[in-house]
Amino acid sequence: MLFLKCLFGAGCWNVDGRGPSIWDTFCHTKGRVFEDQTGDVACNSYQLWEEDLKCIQQLGLNHYRLSLSWSRLLPDGTTNHVNPKGVTYYNKVINDLIANSVMPMVTLNHFDLPQALENRGGWKSPEIADVFDLYARFCFKTFGDRVKLWITVNEPYVCAKHGYEDGLHAPGLREPGTSVYLVGHNMLRAHAKAWHSYDTHFRHLQGGKVSIALNSDWAEPLDPSSREDIAATERYMDFILGWFACPVFSTGDYPESMKRRIKARNLELGLSEGPRLPKFSEDEPNPLGTADFFALNYYTSRKVKDTSSHPSELSFKGDQGAEGVMDPSWPVCGVSWLAVVPEGLRKLLNYIKETYKNPDIYITENGFSQIGPVELEDVGRCQFYQDTLQEVSKGLTISMNITKAAFIAHLSVAVSAIRDDGVSVWGYFAWTLLDNFEWTEGFRVRFGLFHVDFSRPELKRTIYRSGREYAAVISRHRTHINLEKT
Repeated sequence: MLFLKCLFGAGCWNVDGRGPSIWDTFCHTKGRVFEDQTGDVACNSYQLWEEDLKCIQQLGLNHYRLSLSWSRLLPDGTTNHVNPKGVTYYNKVINDLIANSVMPMVTLNHFDLPQALENRGGWKSPEIADVFDLYARFCFKTFGDRVKLWITVNEPYVCAKHGYEDGLHAPGLREPGTSVYLVGHNMLRAHAKAWHSYDTHFRHLQGGKVSIALNSDWAEPLDPSSREDIAATERYMDFILGWFACPVFSTGDYPESMKRRIKARNLELGLSEGPRLPKFSEDEPNPLGTADFFALNYYTSRKVKDTSSHPSELSFKGDQGAEGVMDPSWPVCGVSWLAVVPEGLRKLLNYIKETYKNPDIYITENGFSQIGPVELEDVGRCQFYQDTLQEVSKGLTISMNITKAAFIAHLSVAVSAIRDDGVSVWGYFAWTLLDNFEWTEGFRVRFGLFHVDFSRPELKRTIYRSGREYAAVISRHRTHINLEKT
C-alpha cells in the first residue's frame, strides 16, 4: 500500500475552477515556507496523473491512499457550487486505480480547508461540522460506489496545534491555549457527523469503512524511575493521541488526565471564563464508535520529562506539562525532528491494542526523509535494512510498501507486532509515492519512492533504489500468494 497526498501533489492550484485553500493563502505569504516555495505546481499530478499511474504500476501496488482537494470539488467549500472538472478528475483517478486492481483509500480533508470557509470562521466556527458533513455526503454519493476505505480528517492534532496554537501551518494563527481545543473539538464533531451520515445513508448500499487518521509519537519516560516523568509520559500520549482516540475508541469523551490538567491550569492562571476544553453536546452524534478501523500515522518516538512544575503562560504546552526529547542514540533522517525508531512503532501498536480494545489498524503513514544532494542509489540504507525483510512472515497479507530503507525496518516491526503480539494490523501505507511539497519545508525534504526533478518543467519521475527493492518485495510476495493458491 502507498500514499500520495494529492493536495499539493496535484498542483494547478487555480486551474479548471479550483478555489483557493488556506494552504494556498499561507504559501503565498512571504516567510511562511522554506525559500518562499509554493505548491502552485508541485508534482503537477493534476496534469501528469498518467505518469503517476505508471509509477504505481511499476511498483505493483494493490492499495493507494490519496487526498481529495476540498476546494477543487467545492470551490467555496459548500455544495452550493460543485466544480464538474474536479469531479471528472477524481473520477478518472479512482477509475484508473480500480482498472489496475488498485483499491483507493480516500481522505476527505488533509489540512486544506477552503479559504472561503476560513473567511467564515473555519475550524473555529461551530457551523463547520455541518458544512463538512455535507461535503462528506457529496463525496460518499459521488465516489462511494467505488471507494470502500475513507478517512474523514487527517491528523487533527497537527492541524489544530500547528495551525492555531503555534502558527507554523495554515492558517498561521497564534492563539495559545484556546483555539487549539476548539478546533480539535470541531474536527471531532465534523468526523462524527460524517461517520453517522455514512452509516445511516450509504453503508448498506456501498459496504465501505470510515475512520479518522490520528498521528502519534511513541513516548517513554526519560527517567523510568521518576514518578513525575511517568505521569508526564501519560499526559504526553493523552494530549497527542488520546485527545482524539479516547472520544472515538474508548469513552466518548476526552482523557481524564487532559481534563484534570486543563482545569487545574485554569485555576492556576486565574481563568474564569468557562472551560477551554469544550464538552460534547447531547444534542449531537457522540463520537464514540465512529471509526471502523484505527488509522495511525507514525514517524518517530520521544523520551518524556515532566515540566508540570515549571511556571508558564497560557499554552497547550503548559497544559500538557511534558516535554518530548530525542535519545542521542537514535539516528536522525533528513529533518531534525525525525528520529528513526522502528521499535517505537511496535510499542505504539501494542499500546493501541491494549488501550483501545484491540481495533483493526491501518498504518496510514510512515516515512523516511532525505535532504541535501539527491542519492538515487541509496545503497547504504538499503544494505543496512535488507536482512530485516526475512522477518516478514508468510501469514501476513502484504500489500505494504517500503519507500526507504527505514520502511524495511518499520515493516519488520509491524510484522513482529502481528505475529508475536497479536496486533490486528491490516495494512501499511508508506509516505510517499513521489518527492513532494512537504508543507513548511517546501521541496527541500524528500520522502518519495520516486524522485521528482523540480528544476525541470517536465517534472520527471525517477525511481530510487529503495523503490526498486520495494517492487521486488511485492513481486516475491505475489509469487508466494500464487503458489499457495495452486
